[in-house]
Amino acid sequence: MVPSSRPTRLALTMGDPAGIGPEIIARAARQLRPALQAGELALTVCGCAEALRQAERQLGFEPDDTLYAIDDVGPVDLPWRVGEVAAAGGEWAYRAVARAVGRVQAGEADAIVTAPLSKEALHLAGHPFEGHTELLAHLTGQRDAVMMLAHDNLRVSHVTTHCALSSVPGRVTPTRLRRVFDVTLDALHALGIASPRVAVCGLNPHAGENGVLGREDDEVIAPVIREYQARGVAMSGPWPGDTVFIKLRGGQFDAVVAMFHDQGHIPVKLLGFSVDPQTGKWQAISGVNITLGLPILRTSVDHGTAFDIAGKGLASADSLVDAIHYARTLIAGRRSAA
Repeated sequence: MVPSSRPTRLALTMGDPAGIGPEIIARAARQLRPALQAGELALTVCGCAEALRQAERQLGFEPDDTLYAIDDVGPVDLPWRVGEVAAAGGEWAYRAVARAVGRVQAGEADAIVTAPLSKEALHLAGHPFEGHTELLAHLTGQRDAVMMLAHDNLRVSHVTTHCALSSVPGRVTPTRLRRVFDVTLDALHALGIASPRVAVCGLNPHAGENGVLGREDDEVIAPVIREYQARGVAMSGPWPGDTVFIKLRGGQFDAVVAMFHDQGHIPVKLLGFSVDPQTGKWQAISGVNITLGLPILRTSVDHGTAFDIAGKGLASADSLVDAIHYARTLIAGRRSAA
């Protein structure tokens, strides 16, 4: 991480207070205590103050105001219960994100880091967004955001995300490809990679097999890749989606651009989950969701609300800690480039 004399100020959104957001925030802050107490990092939690205090009590933690400030976004006059999907949880989650965005826009925070929300609860509360990425695009007025997932040396950005598979080919356009390529390269530079190597997935099986399995790879994707190659960018493809991630994991590339949600999510999440061999259930997940191309920086956990284990003291804060580390690194990279 590039050193800076200024602390990194992060607005943490609690997500749905009925999920595991409050407890992973409480755990993460205590794992990050050295950086917080040294003044290198400052956290403001946007959400439900009572949910956070309840999580602290359940985990046996004493309240510690040196770890975070709490920006309560209530009141929300709807009941919420730990482990239950409800409109109240969706409303708390929406208000937390809106408040955090406002803090960054006002210069009170450098970036936001989000705990998970429930899309169902969000919709029940009357906010018809497919997820954080779309909500953030709405709040910032920027419609062409890009999702990147990161786990260890795996960095995967997405041309399309939350849409029906049948609509993906129509959304893979030269304009969208250029946008994703540009913000991916910017992010890699901010992460300290001076000459990024980017592999681009094909849309079709075997990247179209020279047109036998689809013509989009040859007619839409390949020409845009050649544009970037002509500018001296180390970009290659389109690569078959079933082999390119092996090359990424092996260090042959610094990032992969996936064409659709599951193409990019499955390999990253498969490696990110830690599974208990005795029970077959996941214990923890590492990895980060980064929203690129917005006027604000946002990183996030790479998992959901986990209502089934909320309030039981079982949730791991690893992904949230990773998200905070990524935010700090990206902010430091931007500062050094300024």
